[in-house]
Amino acid sequence: MRKNFDEKLNELNQHLIEMGTLVEKAITLTHKGLVTQNAEIAQEAIDCDHEIDDLEKEIESMCLKLLLLHQPVAKDLRVVSAALKMITDMERIGDQCADISEIIIGMLDQTYIKTVEHIPKMAQATAKMVTNSIDAYVKRDLALAQTVLEADNEVDELFYAAKSDLTGVICSNPDNIGQAIDLLMIAKYFERIGDHAENIAEWVEFSITGHHPKMQSTL
Repeated sequence: MRKNFDEKLNELNQHLIEMGTLVEKAITLTHKGLVTQNAEIAQEAIDCDHEIDDLEKEIESMCLKLLLLHQPVAKDLRVVSAALKMITDMERIGDQCADISEIIIGMLDQTYIKTVEHIPKMAQATAKMVTNSIDAYVKRDLALAQTVLEADNEVDELFYAAKSDLTGVICSNPDNIGQAIDLLMIAKYFERIGDHAENIAEWVEFSITGHHPKMQSTL
C-alpha cells in the first residue's frame, strides 16, 4: 500500500513540475510579447493558459483520489493538500498572463510612451519565483521556499517604481492616459502574479513543517 502511494505521489510531483514549467513559460511569453509587441507570442501565452487549466483539473483529480483512496495522515496529508492549494494559485497566474497578453494585443498599433523597464524585471522575477516554489516543493527545500517569500518584496518595489513612472506620465501628458493605464494594469497583474507565487511558497512551507505563515494552527 505504501509503495503504491509513493508511486502516485511521485506522479503527482511530475505533474506539478509540468504545470510549473507551463506557468513559467506563460510568464516568459507574456514578457516577450510585451517587449516585442508581437501578437503571435502574446497569443501563445493565452494558449498556455488553456493548457494550464487542463492540467489543473488533472492534478486536482489525482489529489482527490489520493485523499479518498489512501486516506493519508500527518505529513502525507499536508503534501497532498498543499498541492491542491498550489495548483489554484498556478491556474490564476495563467489567467493573469492571458489577461496581460490580451492588453498587449490591444496595444499593438501603439508606440510605447515610455520605456517599460520595471515591468519586464517584474516578469523575470515572478517567473523565477514560480520555478523556485515548485523546486522547493519537490525537493522539500524550506530554505528555497524562503527565498521566494523574500523575492516578493522585490516585485512589490518594482511595481511601486512602475506605478510612480506611469503616474508621472499621466500627470504630464493627458493625451497618453489610455496607454499609461494599460501599462499600469499590466504592472498590477505582474504584482499579483508575485503574490500568487508567494502563496505557493507558503503552502510549500506548510507541506514541509505543518506551519503556514498566515495561519495560526499547525498540522
